[in-house]
Amino acid sequence: MVESLMQRIERLLPKLSKGQKLIAKYIQTEYGKAAFMTAAKLGETVGVSESTVVRFATELGYSGYPKMQQAMQEMIRDKLTSFQRIEVSQARIGGGSVIEHVLSSDIDNIKQTIEDISQEDFDKAVKAISNAKTIYIYGLRSSSTLAGFMGYYLNLIFGNVKVISTADRARLYEEFNRIGNEDVMIGITFPRYSHHVSAAMKFAMDRHAKVIAITDSMNSPIAKTSDYVLLARSGMATIVDSLVAPLSIINALIVATVIEKKDDVVKTFKDLEIIWNNYGVYNRDANDETIDTNMKNKGEANAL
Repeated sequence: MVESLMQRIERLLPKLSKGQKLIAKYIQTEYGKAAFMTAAKLGETVGVSESTVVRFATELGYSGYPKMQQAMQEMIRDKLTSFQRIEVSQARIGGGSVIEHVLSSDIDNIKQTIEDISQEDFDKAVKAISNAKTIYIYGLRSSSTLAGFMGYYLNLIFGNVKVISTADRARLYEEFNRIGNEDVMIGITFPRYSHHVSAAMKFAMDRHAKVIAITDSMNSPIAKTSDYVLLARSGMATIVDSLVAPLSIINALIVATVIEKKDDVVKTFKDLEIIWNNYGVYNRDANDETIDTNMKNKGEANAL
């Protein structure tokens, strides 16, 4: 089990220096404020130097202050109400540019995701998805948009996908009733974590399906009931969370499964292109006709 920030503080508190104990006590009582302070600001607030704050973070086992700050933010995000989120976000942005702040935060989330994600779990998740009899995808509230996007493309590729977005308990277990050891369950949840997604993933694991979690932390409740955990940073914007990094992870999964099943996928999309063209699914103009003719002539020439 992953040790939380508070557990680390409790365990190491007797061994800390006087200055470090001041930091520890402040975090224990005011973690909601400390989570968004720089190391210099936190040090100034409790009366110690910035270097003492940095040493405190490493003493707790973090690679640096940013990692400890990330742990504090993860700890509070599931506890803040929507109103509190607005207040925190307004304080962070201040009088600066909203669009610059949000886009910079999204860039940071993707960079952090690259550092955090397990390549081993990602590769195993791709294999499990590619070999599954049925792929179940479950996400609620804002995560339902991610589940729907992922389901759309995986269904084009495989045709054996069930996207579930109900929070009705009876309906939920009816949807998962047939899940078994040849299937895959992909659960998606970010703070504030959905209890229904956690319960569904435990149900899938009990049925011996392969279970994949897409979430933001190893302390997430669905990380504990999963075979493979794909971590994606989901920094707080205001009342909503940024879904840029989670969507990037989903894009990567889709691309990787296409590469894994390339021959089958190419055939599927060739058939789909014929259907789309014959039934006018997409707008077409003279340039499209020219491209089709050139591609056809090239194919005939290669066949000779």
